[in-house]
Amino acid sequence: MSLSLLRSVALVALAPAMAAAQAAPAPAAAGAAAYDFAGATRPAVTYGPRPFYLIDKLPAGALKDKLMSCVGQTPTVSEFSIGHRGAPLQFPEHTVESNLAAAVMGAGVLECDVAFTGDKQLVCRHAQNDLHTTTNILATPLADKCTVPFTPAANGQPANAECRTSDITLAEFRTLKPKMDSSDPTATTVEDYMGGNATWRTDLYTNGAHLMTHAESIQLFKALGAKFTPELKAAVEEMPFEGYGNDDYAQAIVDEYKAAGIPPEDVILQSFEIGHIDYWLANEPEFAATAAYLVDPDLVEGFDNQNPETWGMYAPQPLADKGIRTIAPALTMMIVPGPNGDMVASEFAKAVKAAGMDLIGWSLERSGPITPENGGGWYYGSVASVAQDDGAIYEMVDTLAQEVGVKGIFSDWPATVTYYANCMGL
Repeated sequence: MSLSLLRSVALVALAPAMAAAQAAPAPAAAGAAAYDFAGATRPAVTYGPRPFYLIDKLPAGALKDKLMSCVGQTPTVSEFSIGHRGAPLQFPEHTVESNLAAAVMGAGVLECDVAFTGDKQLVCRHAQNDLHTTTNILATPLADKCTVPFTPAANGQPANAECRTSDITLAEFRTLKPKMDSSDPTATTVEDYMGGNATWRTDLYTNGAHLMTHAESIQLFKALGAKFTPELKAAVEEMPFEGYGNDDYAQAIVDEYKAAGIPPEDVILQSFEIGHIDYWLANEPEFAATAAYLVDPDLVEGFDNQNPETWGMYAPQPLADKGIRTIAPALTMMIVPGPNGDMVASEFAKAVKAAGMDLIGWSLERSGPITPENGGGWYYGSVASVAQDDGAIYEMVDTLAQEVGVKGIFSDWPATVTYYANCMGL
């Protein structure tokens, strides 16, 4: 089959995927409260055109041949494929529609990043202080409640605002409309500030999108037949917040799974905060057994994935000794350039595996188009010298799967990972 025909087949396949992802009923009022979370169903899995586009970018060789050989495979759900905030390459993150799109693309695990509102209710947001870039709050009367009101760009200073979930109640949160995560630092008006979406993303799927609480995400993901990977976000408020402490926060997320009857083995709790992980280890060992400690190279000064002396608090053996079973590093921490212009496992990744822990990687498809000039950006930082075009995406996935041995990959467009996982039997 020619690649031109592959593209034609994939474009036809994309239509039902997008239609299904937009199939949520229109709400009776603003917000997500009217959506039937428990009544959702996963449509037939489809890849759309992107995996075939990326295969086309690969150089001739064994990986391209293998992926080409799977063109006729039946798309199936894979737990190796994790929807990172749903499918935010094109859909507004942490919305019903974003997660339906991820489900259509075969993601077997779906994510709700968890923050708390002013009345201490858990909602799905990437950060406690991102409402000004992920919703329309600045264009509503709730803007008056924002921690930092909108300030236009002036005298060489960028436009600014900061709106927190803790600035508002759950009822007020439900009135907001989600948008693509973006802002324009040169803006002099609220309307312009709420723009700024990256040119390689789109606003096509924002109309009528639904926000979610954490409890609603549990209903939705259960109905879709997916597993759960909530991330407990660090609070930007000084804790305790009105008597609500970090332990209360860490317990609340677990309690919502218990209330929904979700088995601990179906939940992968996540946090960058070692205090959250320690709390779960001490108080919720069944949930801690599957929890993932998220690690970021920027949080350890001078971190070098090839030099153990620089790993600091991320030294693998002490983490394993305290009972942590899964580490979730940024992709760039787990790979380095190989001797033949390829990618290979880093010493850090090898050490994590040697300590007996599993690895999950974050996050694919966040970088935009890869060029020789940008080397893939932050997520490809350790392999920028060999990341020359979008073919590097599947080269990275293959290295993570075969050389590093990760058990899953977060992606902003899960079809990319699902196709690979189906082809490789993961």
